[in-house]
Amino acid sequence: MATDYYAVLGVRRDASQDEIKKAFRRLARELHPDVNPDPKTQERFKEINAAYEVLSDAQKKQVYDLGGDPLSASGGGGGAGGFGQGGFGNFSDIMDAFFGTASQRGPRSRTRRGQDAMIRLEIDLSEAAFGTTKDIQVDTAVVCTTCSGEGAAPGTSAQTCDMCRGRGEVSQVTRSFLGQVMTSRPCPQCQGFGTVVPTPCPECAGDGRIRSRRTLTVKIPAGVDNGTRIQLAGEGEVGPGGGPAGDLYVEIHELAHAVFQRRGDDLHCTVTIPMTAAALGTQVPLETLDGMEEIDIRPGTQSGQSVPLHGRGITHLRGGGRGDLIVHVEVMTPSKLDAEQERVLRELAQLRGEERPTGQFQPGQQGLFSRLKDAFNGR
Repeated sequence: MATDYYAVLGVRRDASQDEIKKAFRRLARELHPDVNPDPKTQERFKEINAAYEVLSDAQKKQVYDLGGDPLSASGGGGGAGGFGQGGFGNFSDIMDAFFGTASQRGPRSRTRRGQDAMIRLEIDLSEAAFGTTKDIQVDTAVVCTTCSGEGAAPGTSAQTCDMCRGRGEVSQVTRSFLGQVMTSRPCPQCQGFGTVVPTPCPECAGDGRIRSRRTLTVKIPAGVDNGTRIQLAGEGEVGPGGGPAGDLYVEIHELAHAVFQRRGDDLHCTVTIPMTAAALGTQVPLETLDGMEEIDIRPGTQSGQSVPLHGRGITHLRGGGRGDLIVHVEVMTPSKLDAEQERVLRELAQLRGEERPTGQFQPGQQGLFSRLKDAFNGR
């Protein structure tokens, strides 16, 4: 054995392919003619390329480990003396050494992971508050039952590509300033798969998957809100060639409620009561998410005040407990009175000394710029 290719790259004889590649990339950066034009360095660069060509190829490495030299004239190689003699295993390896790009070796798989999918699900306020279970119909790609994802018609199978002989790529030798350089590209006949399907499956046209509608049961947790997405792992699109399925995302859309408005985990509503009820106090029935309850309006309640019902809102999505239900009170002043009603109100005003009230005045509501001006002036 004239040349110790392991010693040329500085690796052990039991080195892995990853270690061999890293050693080659490190040396190629140091010894490339564009970096170091010294003639001795160029000869060394040719040696590491020859060593990498042998040790990175499983068949050539096996011949070398058994005592032969696949690059020698007797070994069937073109010699290790120069670029024109096959010194480059693949030009992409040189590019990889300088730019760190990983070129894919060998045929690519026909089986790939499927894409994720998303659907929109509408639920009402009560379902969002307490959680529910929904059956949904999904139109996605599933494995073809005729060919079981293989893509070939029943009774047939994929065959090795006769152009690239199963490698998935074809090589071309071109001349450059470095000499003869071998470049590789995906095989145009098999598109880099290494195999061709002479008779595609008539059901899926060789894709290994078909569209199908199926029913899924989705558990909606309590406390979800508009835009919440629930992930169903593995329930998305099946990949080409019957590959693993992607994920399905269910996006929640909460429908508007006739009475309650949601703000976070709290619910808000407004109850309008007559002036007399606000003055004397009363109880107003309200259908909450938990059932019918009586809202206690205390005597003297003013318009704009609120009555909180603790723990009657939305369940917290993370953590226990619930939000509150806030009932806002609006007092309605009668706009039309008959003679008797007007007489009674005038008597009430006389009893309360309110026939000619002076009123209570206070500054009007300031705008944004007025508030900023007062802030700067220290008011």
